[in-house]
Amino acid sequence: MAKISEETRLHFTEAIKPYKERIIQTLEKEKTMLNSMHTGDSDLETKKLTLCEDMIYVSSLYVAQNSLSLKLMEVKNNDALNEARKILYKAIIYLEEIVTNVIDTPYSDFSPYHEKIQSVNIEKRYLIIRKLGLSIRIIKDAFGDNSKWKWSFVELEGRFTTITKNLIDMKSAVKDYFDPRAEYYETTVLFIRLIIKLLNSSATAYRDRYELSTRRIDDMRNAIKYLLALHRLYIVLNNKEQAEDVKKKAVVWKDKMDADNKAGLNN
Repeated sequence: MAKISEETRLHFTEAIKPYKERIIQTLEKEKTMLNSMHTGDSDLETKKLTLCEDMIYVSSLYVAQNSLSLKLMEVKNNDALNEARKILYKAIIYLEEIVTNVIDTPYSDFSPYHEKIQSVNIEKRYLIIRKLGLSIRIIKDAFGDNSKWKWSFVELEGRFTTITKNLIDMKSAVKDYFDPRAEYYETTVLFIRLIIKLLNSSATAYRDRYELSTRRIDDMRNAIKYLLALHRLYIVLNNKEQAEDVKKKAVVWKDKMDADNKAGLNN
């Protein structure tokens, strides 16, 4: 790699100043908002949605710094990418505080949480999820397949999968899913298709991390939980054949986990 001149470094430093200033401003806004929020406030959850979007914005500013680094100095800015990665955890945590981080439970259990954000329609929720998912993908791709964070993205994407599933009001969504005349029919179909895709992906990712990296039993348990959550979704969608296939897969995976545990292969 060619040596980077001092002039180029100074050019880069000047170029990223506006991005750094916006990051500082947005994080200051976050502090101000957090100080004004109190348990029991009627708009507490909607403010957390706003904070989630703000964190997604901050992550994009860090990604922009990396892009400038690649353009001006032809080197990746791992520090900026790592800050973007950490900021996205904050975005996910804000959503977890609204709809919990429970992977598999009856949809009726989420009713109390959805009541607090009923003013936020499904289109807005889906938009937030799409922006968050895109941000995760951009950062993961920027790090590359050989990054030391490769397996940590399994957790980040898994938590994203969970809040994506939990953020939708499945009771009303299932009705709209089967009614092309419903106002939010198209958005609902896209949202549920995304959830199915993510549940499959996270189940496989946790299984792969267990087999190829950690051998941690909690990874395999999470893989099975995502399968069970997918099974639950197929049931409410009256997709009995695929529900049965997923159920059988979960049984096979559990038998494998139990056999590994008995053989002392788990951590």
